[in-house]
Amino acid sequence: MIPLVSVNRLSKSFPGVRALHEVQFELMAGEVHALMGENGAGKSTLMKILAGVYTRDSGDILHDGQPVEFMSPREAQAMGVGIIHQELQLMNHLTVAQNMFIGREPRGRLGLFLDEDKLNAQAREILTSMHLRLDPRAMVGSLTVASQQMVEIAKALSFDSRVLIMDEPTSALNDAEIAELFRIIRQQRDRGVGIIYISHKMDELKQIADRVTVLRDGEYVATVSARDTSVEAIIGMMVGRTLTDVAPTPRTADKDTGEVALEVKHLTAGALVKDVSFTLRKGEILGFAGLMGAGRTEVARAVFGADPVESGEILVHGVKAAIRKPSDAVAHGIGYLSEDRKRFGLATGMDVESNIVMSNLRKFLSLNFFLRRARIRRTASHFIDLLSIRTPSATQQVGLLSGGNQQKVVIAKWLERDCDVLFFDEPTRGIDVGAKSEIYKLLRSLAGQGKAIVMISSELPEILRMSDRIVVMCEGRITGELPAVDATQERIMQLATQRETLKAA
Repeated sequence: MIPLVSVNRLSKSFPGVRALHEVQFELMAGEVHALMGENGAGKSTLMKILAGVYTRDSGDILHDGQPVEFMSPREAQAMGVGIIHQELQLMNHLTVAQNMFIGREPRGRLGLFLDEDKLNAQAREILTSMHLRLDPRAMVGSLTVASQQMVEIAKALSFDSRVLIMDEPTSALNDAEIAELFRIIRQQRDRGVGIIYISHKMDELKQIADRVTVLRDGEYVATVSARDTSVEAIIGMMVGRTLTDVAPTPRTADKDTGEVALEVKHLTAGALVKDVSFTLRKGEILGFAGLMGAGRTEVARAVFGADPVESGEILVHGVKAAIRKPSDAVAHGIGYLSEDRKRFGLATGMDVESNIVMSNLRKFLSLNFFLRRARIRRTASHFIDLLSIRTPSATQQVGLLSGGNQQKVVIAKWLERDCDVLFFDEPTRGIDVGAKSEIYKLLRSLAGQGKAIVMISSELPEILRMSDRIVVMCEGRITGELPAVDATQERIMQLATQRETLKAA
């Protein structure tokens, strides 16, 4: 059988970076082929070449056995290749339907005006087939991140693609939404669509993949059967070493010991933060669990001054803090690592060293005007080494780094600021198993130094293994608090869906 897509000896370099070196890959019709590797392994680069975003330097690409080279995404789409990027590619000021069919909108009889009714009907047909209750006329900017992710998937399916590339499609989805996505994937696979699936979630491989190809440092390692190969073996191929601390076990420190670093009393902010109260102690990792839309991120943004607070108090080290904007929070020693690193955490057009020092720039000024370049370079080099940030140099543009390395740059920014209280919102989203292990160790080290940490995560195993205490939210309210030693996934989910409590409140 002729492969749907075949890649042979493919190479691609960027200034200072060899992204791919003589890589091979093969996709058959009607299979789900997982592409695995650490951040910076070359996965996204390979997929962007197949989708026409990048052009290759050398090597061959065959589509149905015929040589091809896609010079643009439009050419790839015309040949039936669709891609769902890890970072959302939607326009917030347009509707769901307009995003799905942008550039392909149906027009009226004269061809001059858009046929909005037909556009919405076509979008509704696809959304209905996906079992999605989304209004085609809704503005994308008003949707949750999870709903926006499903719109991206619907957009790709609207091209009737024969090759569908999914880059971390479940990173913003809850368990129910992931189950629905897997149903859609199996549906497309049974229609003969070839699906390339990139994910760092090992448990997903056994559920959805037929074969797995592993890349490491831009080179091909192996292609194996997903069913017949253990997760440990795949991890070993990815990292080239044995990971002994992929998932640390929680500490057993008493939650009532240690100085209170942050206290939040009866905080209300918008529809998703309703009368929220909690304490955070020095040396503690406080986990925030809940389903999408529970209000966890909104609590962090309100405390950090990114969203307006309607009522309530915030105390830092026992002193009431007036936090009306992020700079107020930073002045009180609070740092926030956003779940959307590109939008809120990085200046992607600037270099690594500038991003690392930007939250504490006054420290690097001479006479309050001139930048102390040598000091900036030394500081950046320290954090690049400390966090193992893979970059050709400190002057590399952040936007050219892999997602995991971009995340490490954001962490470095707040470490340089030396904040006492740190909010980590989905700190390992889109990060491979090796980088996760490093970030877990880093969080443990920070807590050991007396930092007070709030970790928001949608991965329950991560919450259970990293937290000293766990706060659970549902629809804007805290529905329970559990010491980690007594917590289970079942107890967390009971609290995360405890709507009866809300009605009685």
